[in-house]
Amino acid sequence: MKIIETTFPGILIFEPRVFSDARGVFFESWRRNMYAEAGASLDFVQDNLSTSYKGVVRGLHFQNPRQQSKLVYVADGEVFDVAVDVRTGSPTFGKWFGAVLSSENRRQMYIPKGFAHGFQTLSEKAVFTYKCDDYYSAEAELCVRWDDPAIGIDWPIKTPILSPKDGAAPTLHEIEQSKLPAYAPDQIVSN
Repeated sequence: MKIIETTFPGILIFEPRVFSDARGVFFESWRRNMYAEAGASLDFVQDNLSTSYKGVVRGLHFQNPRQQSKLVYVADGEVFDVAVDVRTGSPTFGKWFGAVLSSENRRQMYIPKGFAHGFQTLSEKAVFTYKCDDYYSAEAELCVRWDDPAIGIDWPIKTPILSPKDGAAPTLHEIEQSKLPAYAPDQIVSN
């Protein structure tokens, strides 16, 4: 497996070894010891799967409390995947990182706690999967506006399809600071 470090400490891109022949494709989508060696030692408790059509933006979602680390990848199709640092006091607060994930490149993105997450579907349809290290909590869920001008995400498709909740989300600076996770300089990526 190839591990690609990003400009954000803690956000990692994984490229698993893919075995392809006339029958199709095989790859390991999760193997605890290999990810732990890379710094993503997690005890996943929930898997999610969504199907989205071209132009759909899902996000930018996060939980606090009950923060979640996620390992995400595309089982079919292509998306532009984004993580935004929402930790108060972080040197990268309000900054974003994005990468194209697809069933062709097989890349996975690890998003640590303290980051809002979202994606935009680039293919006609995409099947998106994510492993989470804490359960979904409606009471803890928060959402940042997908087109927050202070964040400035360069979405590939400028007129997305949004859920009513995502379309009405506040900007990061409109969210009460006490609801945001706090940055700890000694934070580690894994649990």
